[in-house]
Amino acid sequence: MNTQQRCAWCGVEPYYVEYHDIEWGVPLHDERALFEFLTLEGAQAGLSWSTILKKREGYRRAFDNFDVERIARYDDADVARLLADSGIVRNRLKVASTIINARATLTIREQFGGLDAYFWRFVDGKPIQNNWRELAQVPASTPLSDRISRDLKQRGFKFVGSTIIYAHMQATGMVNDHLVTCFRHRELGGG
Repeated sequence: MNTQQRCAWCGVEPYYVEYHDIEWGVPLHDERALFEFLTLEGAQAGLSWSTILKKREGYRRAFDNFDVERIARYDDADVARLLADSGIVRNRLKVASTIINARATLTIREQFGGLDAYFWRFVDGKPIQNNWRELAQVPASTPLSDRISRDLKQRGFKFVGSTIIYAHMQATGMVNDHLVTCFRHRELGGG
């Protein structure tokens, strides 16, 4: 059993510990994966992250492994297929937002070269290093996530409120919010 100290939020479930130890907070620059996290964070609204992690493979299967070009071409038949798929959260607005966001992502690619360039420009290409000692100190949103959220909404994105965007920033390593007592804090550049 691994006895390293972790952020308390990850609990002890193996899939959650693996997500914490391997993915959460690691700077991410892969276009497909950035869109995946944007979709999953939006799908989480009103639900637990645990629920979404359990459905992650279902999302990958249902949404063509987050192939933005394919998703942008989805039609009413695809929406009906997705709403019948128990492997994902079957919420019409969340399903529609994934398609809308795929189309908006294509515009982001034209303007910025991709989601990687778009998101990381907000932090000058390097993660914000926080030094939280307690989970209660970690914010749900920040002025920066407010700004990114507003910008995405102006570009037509849906389910990109400030809290969702801050969770996206945490998941994709734009911000290191591992607690200072967590072994991943230092590994990911925390002092």
